[in-house]
Amino acid sequence: MNKEFINAIDDLVKEKGISKDVLIEAIESALVSAYKKNYGTSQNVRVNIDREEGDVDVLMRRDVVEEVEDEFTEISLQEALEIDPRYQVGDVVEYQVTPKDFGRIAAQTAKQVVVQRIREAERGMIFDNYISRQGDLITGVVQRISNDTIFVNMGNTEGILVSGERATGERYRVNDRIKAYIMDVRKSTKGPQIFLSRTHPGFVEKLFELEVPEIEDGTVVIKSIAREAGSRTKIAVYTEDENVDPVGACVGTGGCRVKNIVDELFGEKIDITTWDDDPRILIKNVLSPAKVEEVLVDEDEKSATVVVPDYQLSLAIGKSGQNVRLAARLCGWKIDIKSHTQYFGDGSEEISGDFQEDYEDDGIEYVGEDVEYAEDKNIDSDQNEMDTDAADEDRGDEIEK
Repeated sequence: MNKEFINAIDDLVKEKGISKDVLIEAIESALVSAYKKNYGTSQNVRVNIDREEGDVDVLMRRDVVEEVEDEFTEISLQEALEIDPRYQVGDVVEYQVTPKDFGRIAAQTAKQVVVQRIREAERGMIFDNYISRQGDLITGVVQRISNDTIFVNMGNTEGILVSGERATGERYRVNDRIKAYIMDVRKSTKGPQIFLSRTHPGFVEKLFELEVPEIEDGTVVIKSIAREAGSRTKIAVYTEDENVDPVGACVGTGGCRVKNIVDELFGEKIDITTWDDDPRILIKNVLSPAKVEEVLVDEDEKSATVVVPDYQLSLAIGKSGQNVRLAARLCGWKIDIKSHTQYFGDGSEEISGDFQEDYEDDGIEYVGEDVEYAEDKNIDSDQNEMDTDAADEDRGDEIEK
């Protein structure tokens, strides 16, 4: 232990950002344990390290008493007066007991402690850094793949992307660059664990912040997102600036902005609609691209009955009910869709209860048209026009446009 060692500690403090006092105090504590272990004593000792020169002193501490009961921790007043006539009962006498070969033991112990403290400090800094970034977007490199779990190199640590947090069809290889959403950060015995996601709705939100300056600066606000990863996302945006079109800002010139996001999501479809505080207008917007004739709301139940043209019913429901399911999640209302004939006619046709039960958890009720038609014809919610001839042939009724 010399000045060179202190200089090395100073360099570590600058490089790793660890407090010098924390390191020195840890080394002093470790050396006390090393002294007791190597010299087989339980005596009351204290280690002092000179912050400037690096000299190490082991000091024996003994209490001044009238009558000695424990010679390892106490000293009589008579003996203390021989050392210094100013000592009184209750004082503490300290004198040096540093062994001749303590330098080698001290160096080895100090090295182990410094390495351990650096490792702990680095883990702590990584955890503090990423816990504050929870909900942010990161870019990393696929480092390794184990049992369908991807480990992402993020520079100073490793992120974990499990198969359940990736959309169906996403495939990666080692050394591929990847964007992901920091979903959770946890402490463990091996250091912090950063769990990533590419299916979280927040992932899409962060991609829009990255691509759309108006969202980044707060001019346009994302009010709600509903997502079925790998298939479709609906997003509702809003702005108080009358000179800004929120949907147009997100789409970009020629669709360039949203195209970059779609490419990142491997072709996932994205519907961008305008948010409105009026639930009637909002529900009409979120059911796009289907045309809505009328929206009747029950604010107490937070439910709405939506009437659409007969030929738009399948489009409003979407493939496997996806369009209306995402719409209900996006606006937070229960949506009951009826065709024009069903609402204004006799209402005799009703959807089977089994299909309705499948979507009760989504707050959606289907009434009227046979939804199997939408499934059989593979009609998707981004379909702006329907093949009326095919529709007439399958459904056996007349469709008026």
